[in-house]
Amino acid sequence: MSSPSLHPSHQPLAERLRPRTLADVVGQQQVLGEGMPLRLAFESGRPHSCILWGPPGVGKTTIARLMADAFDAQFISISAVLGGVKDIREAVEQAQSARDGLMQQRTIVFVDEVHRFNKSQQDAFLPHVESGLFTFIGATTENPSFEVNSALLSRAAVYVLQSLTADDLRQIVEKAQALQAVPAIESEAMERLIAYADGDARRLLNTLETLAITAEQAKVETITDAWLLKVLGERMRRYDKGGEQFYDTISALHKSVRGSDPDAALYWFCRMLDGGADPRYLARRIVRMAWEDIGLADPRAMQMCNDAAATYERLGSPEGELALAQAVLYLAVAPKSNAGYMAYNQAKAFVKQDGTWPVPLHLRNAPTQLMKDLDYGKAYRYAHDEEGGFAAGEKYFPDDMEPPSFYQPVPRGLEIKIGAKLDELRARNVAAKPAEDDVQD
Repeated sequence: MSSPSLHPSHQPLAERLRPRTLADVVGQQQVLGEGMPLRLAFESGRPHSCILWGPPGVGKTTIARLMADAFDAQFISISAVLGGVKDIREAVEQAQSARDGLMQQRTIVFVDEVHRFNKSQQDAFLPHVESGLFTFIGATTENPSFEVNSALLSRAAVYVLQSLTADDLRQIVEKAQALQAVPAIESEAMERLIAYADGDARRLLNTLETLAITAEQAKVETITDAWLLKVLGERMRRYDKGGEQFYDTISALHKSVRGSDPDAALYWFCRMLDGGADPRYLARRIVRMAWEDIGLADPRAMQMCNDAAATYERLGSPEGELALAQAVLYLAVAPKSNAGYMAYNQAKAFVKQDGTWPVPLHLRNAPTQLMKDLDYGKAYRYAHDEEGGFAAGEKYFPDDMEPPSFYQPVPRGLEIKIGAKLDELRARNVAAKPAEDDVQD
């Protein structure tokens, strides 16, 4: 005797609110709206391989499932965190069975967190995507340009999904209330709940379910802000993640590091952790601080920050947060320089507004005889063959261009030595110019 199906009211809230059609999807109108690329893909009747790139809880899995429904395709889901080549092989076998069966059914293979697969695992999809055995859909929170093999990426369209807006999240709450799944929510509590979800529908739905169960047990008919804080605890009290106070706090952390105050930097770092900030976000900001504010005054800072971020990935919370904290302290006490940051911005602006100068002949590569006959590479001076490994007087800017000066080392840290070295090399260039002019005369 088969067991009775689960009553809808007993299903998880996320399942009860899962979109059944494209029209039910909340948000992502930049790709799903009328005339938008992903919407057109649904309407074409011809599935194609794609990468869905966006933060957690924005509907990547839902869109993949809807695509399978729209094309009456078999849907196979693989988690790149838990799966491997064995799962890929099984998916291939299932796709072949579906294609060769009576129904000749299409197959969509969905790989969640595809960036977690290594190169060989990603390569395993290529022949089957090329042969049309199945349509590949990958979901990733990381930039696919860096995390997905170029061969696979070239065979898949990339659709960028965005965090849900506050209005999108309110729509989800209203849908839950229409099902009588959650009690009434006061406006102040609603604003805090929306801010806490931070564009993540999954987090919102899980929180709503927790609130609904707790409210039913406590016989609470209306969720107030005070009750919300009491139930969800300290994680919602400090600031609204993603709101103005969040960005004020990260700004305070950055400015404390730049101002060489280790105690203040550590204070703001701990405030952010206490407020629920994602340590991975903090790790990214810390690496940026190293490049922007310490720069070449202490190149070890970049390495230490990258090592701290890798340590967090290996250990997780709370142990990995110690590595991030010590990186913050190191940045605060390190010598400061924004010379590299300023030089880069100036060079970008210069190139953007300047014309396209030809590469001087002596700097051009000459792999063929024709190029050599045209004087490519002629009179180029190989620096390693010259005194001190420096070709004094050699020119590396385009001919007739007045050489700009972008990089100005500051008198702090390693850049003291860098500045002295550049001064020496410039002096040698100046000393070499008269001799060069005599040769030309």
